[in-house]
Amino acid sequence: MESIRINGKDFVPYISNDKIIAAVDKVASELNNDFFGSGVTPVILCVLNGSIIFCGHLLPRLKFSCELASIRLSSYQGTQTTGNVREVIGLDMDLTGRTVIIVEDIVDTGTTIASLVGQLKEKGAADVRVCTFSLKTDVYKRDIKLDYVGIEIANKFIVGWGLDYDQMGRQLADIYILKDQLE
Repeated sequence: MESIRINGKDFVPYISNDKIIAAVDKVASELNNDFFGSGVTPVILCVLNGSIIFCGHLLPRLKFSCELASIRLSSYQGTQTTGNVREVIGLDMDLTGRTVIIVEDIVDTGTTIASLVGQLKEKGAADVRVCTFSLKTDVYKRDIKLDYVGIEIANKFIVGWGLDYDQMGRQLADIYILKDQLE
């Protein structure tokens, strides 16, 4: 992996695709342990746009029946979270009595997760679980349990494998970190 430039910022290699795929395999195994043979058909809720790649790799590894839905929320502007979550594309299915597994690309402060879990419970979901590819453990201080976590990372800005910088860089097979944040 070589350093790259996106929208005037330099990024350097941080997490290789091999480590990424190992994290997806770990999460899939945990989900299969919980749902295979359980008789529950959960709704896999892909949080767009960042989770598309994670969800696309995760779904073929699941050995239980599930439904797929998506929602688009936004709380970032550039490299910073705004603290305000807004729904860009809404959920249009009945969740009454259902188990919902939120699939996120990254959880940092937990503002988006807290908002979404609340919304899903208001829509009648009986059980809401959170599955995230990555977690910034240094800044996550919420009481909401993260049921499935692929990798834990430092509080740094990353791009690639679904994660973006101003909508750019999602297509990268590896994950990069801002060069000036590398320790």
